[in-house]
Amino acid sequence: MAEPPGATPVVRFDSIGSTNAEALARACGPAPRWFVAERQTGGRGRRGRPWTSEPGNLYASLLLVDAGPAARQAELCFVAALALYDAVRAVTGIDPLRIGLKWPNDVLIDGAKLAGILLEGSVLPGGRIATVIGFGVNCAHHPADTPYPCTDLTAAGYPTDPPGLLAALDAAIRARLAEWAGGEGFARTRDAWVLRAAGLGKPVTVRLGERQSEGVFEALDFSGAMVLRRPDGARETISAGDVFPSAGAQA
Repeated sequence: MAEPPGATPVVRFDSIGSTNAEALARACGPAPRWFVAERQTGGRGRRGRPWTSEPGNLYASLLLVDAGPAARQAELCFVAALALYDAVRAVTGIDPLRIGLKWPNDVLIDGAKLAGILLEGSVLPGGRIATVIGFGVNCAHHPADTPYPCTDLTAAGYPTDPPGLLAALDAAIRARLAEWAGGEGFARTRDAWVLRAAGLGKPVTVRLGERQSEGVFEALDFSGAMVLRRPDGARETISAGDVFPSAGAQA
């Protein structure tokens, strides 16, 4: 399938273990490039969790090399979330009141998770930095019995084919990467994310490994960390964790 002029090159597979793993294995080759599969047999999410990857959904990983300084690579999760939000809106025309972003990089429709986004990276010979942004987007179906409710575009009323969504995502992420500008434009990225945030100002529970914190999601700080105001009034800065709406709150 020929890509539109100016589009990022795509390497396609009928079936593969993991598009992220394939992208990392080929990180010394040309970049940027997409690695896309109809099906994954070894898809994974954050913290090594398995990611169900049957045909009908979009499984795509974008390989970037030297996109920005090592210290700013984590900011790319916000870039990726915004790009997917933009792409879904462009393809479906969904009401913005139905779609939002859950910290740090989940896209929600009607309060349910639409996709998984996984960032991984490695240092290449000569010190160059390879970053892979993996997207698993529920177009036709979604897993059940997950810790956080999931949905798909068809269930939300917007049947969407993966190739069309990929084309929109490619355009969106190129625009969002230009806005981010290797980290120099993160203030703009942060502001755009906050405007689309779900759960901001509401009670949440954050699971942090063996413990959890509860409070109000008060703000996103200038590094992208969550600022949680606990019931005792103290503020806690959280840079990684799984966020859930607290009882009585809606994400």
